[in-house]
Amino acid sequence: MDGNGRWAKQRGLSRLEGHRAGAETVRKITTSAAEIGLEYLTLYAFSVENWRRPKREIQGLMRYLKEYLKSELPVMQENNIRLRAIGRLHRFPFGVQKVLAQTIDATSGNTGLTLVLALSYSGRAEIIDGIRKIVEGALAGEITPGMIDEPFFARYLYAGDIPDPDLLIRTSGEMRVSNFLLWEISYTELWVTPLCWPDFKREDLMAAIEDYQKRDRRFGGLN
Repeated sequence: MDGNGRWAKQRGLSRLEGHRAGAETVRKITTSAAEIGLEYLTLYAFSVENWRRPKREIQGLMRYLKEYLKSELPVMQENNIRLRAIGRLHRFPFGVQKVLAQTIDATSGNTGLTLVLALSYSGRAEIIDGIRKIVEGALAGEITPGMIDEPFFARYLYAGDIPDPDLLIRTSGEMRVSNFLLWEISYTELWVTPLCWPDFKREDLMAAIEDYQKRDRRFGGLN
C-alpha cells in the first residue's frame, strides 16, 4: 500500500494525513474484496524497516492503527470479515497489541473474507523465525532432517495455513516486492499501478483482477 506520503506531499499535507487517507482506502478495498467473494486479502501495513521512521510518524501510525481497529470492527462484523495478523507483533505497544487481539478474537467466528494485516512484518524475518522454530524442535528431538521439505517448512511460517497469494498488487509504481511474503510469492502474479494507495479505488481492484484472469499460469510447466 505505497504512496501515502507522496500523496500527502503532492497536496501540501503532512505524511500522517496521507496515512489517514490510506486508512480510508483500506476500508473501501477490504469491503469490495469481501463483496466479490475473495477468500484472502493480505495488506502490507507496517514493515520491520518502518520502525526506523521518525518517532512522531511512528506514534501517529500507532494511534491510527488503534483507531482503525476500533472503528472498523462493526464494518468487519457486518461484512463477515475475519481479521488475522502476521509479523513480529510483540514489538508493538501494549495498547496496540491489546486492541489487535480483541479485534481478532471478536471476528474469529466470521466465515467470509480473511483480512490479514502484515504488521512489523519482514519476509526475511518470517523465514528466520520459521527456521528458529524448526531448530528448537530439532533440539527437542521432535524434528529430524528427513521430515523437512517445502510443505513442512511452510507450516512454520506466520500463517502456514493460508494459501500462497495468486495476485500481488503494488501501488505507487514501485517495481519491487519490498521484503513481502518472500517464500509465499514464488509464483504470484504481479500487477503494478502508478496510483498512490489513497487514490486506489474499487474499479482499480477490479482492473487488476480482470488482468489476472487473462494470464496463463504454468508454475514452471506447460498447459
